[in-house]
Amino acid sequence: MLNTMSKHTLPDLALFGGTPLFAEKRFVGRPNLAPTDEILADMRQILDQRWLSNDGPYLKGFEAMLCQSLGVKHSIAVSNGTIGLELLIRALNLTGEVIVPSFTFIATVHALQWLGLTPVFCDILPETHTLDPQSVAALITPRTSAILGVHLWGLPCEITALEALAEQHGLKLIFDAAHALLCEYRGRKLGNFGHAEVFSFHATKFVNSLEGGAITTNDDALAERLRLMRNFGFVDYDQVEALGINAKMNEVCAAVGQSSLRHSANFIAHNRSNYRLYHKQLAQIPGLKLLPLPESSNFQYLVLALEQTEFGLSRDRLVQLLHAENLIARRYFYPGCHRAQPYAQLYPAAGAHLPVTEALAEKVLLLPTGTAVSAEMIEEIGELLGFVQSHAAAISAAI
Repeated sequence: MLNTMSKHTLPDLALFGGTPLFAEKRFVGRPNLAPTDEILADMRQILDQRWLSNDGPYLKGFEAMLCQSLGVKHSIAVSNGTIGLELLIRALNLTGEVIVPSFTFIATVHALQWLGLTPVFCDILPETHTLDPQSVAALITPRTSAILGVHLWGLPCEITALEALAEQHGLKLIFDAAHALLCEYRGRKLGNFGHAEVFSFHATKFVNSLEGGAITTNDDALAERLRLMRNFGFVDYDQVEALGINAKMNEVCAAVGQSSLRHSANFIAHNRSNYRLYHKQLAQIPGLKLLPLPESSNFQYLVLALEQTEFGLSRDRLVQLLHAENLIARRYFYPGCHRAQPYAQLYPAAGAHLPVTEALAEKVLLLPTGTAVSAEMIEEIGELLGFVQSHAAAISAAI
């Protein structure tokens, strides 16, 4: 619930002893959910059938829905997005070095390092926060086996340029599409590009399966290898023909994924409305710039860049203040993978080649959106941010 107390003076701020704006914590990525009755009906059917895992009807249905929604030939559902990346890396027999952005969730890079590959950190474009093709080209060596792009915030990579580089140098091209379900590149749904793309259906994603992921590809042979690897290499009831692992999605997660995907248009519409309301609220606040998103976006993230000289406070100081108000804003993807362990120790000089990444890591701020966020909440958040900016000098002195 909202606290009805407005912020008129510094002592009204929770950081200085006032009552928090929100009585409960408001998180980035609070799950969107289909109607409870719909989910429970599926749960009852699963329990009645006693088919809980191992390529059950809900799993097959979820994969079919993904293929239809994305216009892709194959969808291989897995237990989570990280294991999806790892399966894909092994299925493509990647070796040596893989070029990857540092400005991404740590799992993207962990998947490479976990399997013994060397992540080569690449800088990003300031407009989209995705791989800079010119920087990619400069990092290609004889040890490079692949380019791993990330469609961050649902904004697609410069796919055409990356495809040209991959073809020129004989490299594999794959994408982490965890943020990009139902988004597009030049009128075509993401999930259809490179050798394959990997999606996440973690609870924080706008379409979720509680926990889960999927690999999409139009390559028949690759899809067959991935399905074998997902299930210990079994090709029949008791016949194993390849090295594999247990990466299967269970029926409960697949059922929730189906329900969530059925309601995805409503989720996107709510996100889009929230985005427009935030834009209206923040447009007149100096130092806060909302990341532009195309209409083909899923709008699942509300991404700001804070310019300290204009706003009057640092991003991190603002986060401290907002957390006190129970508004749990996030510093994605601070401090950048190259500055997290073990990479800071393994590649201590990486930051020297990542000026855009280093700058964005100090200024990006995410605010809550999704179906748990109402228009009234956004209005209150906008008023709070406006008050903080207009009193930034006094707040800084008081802190």
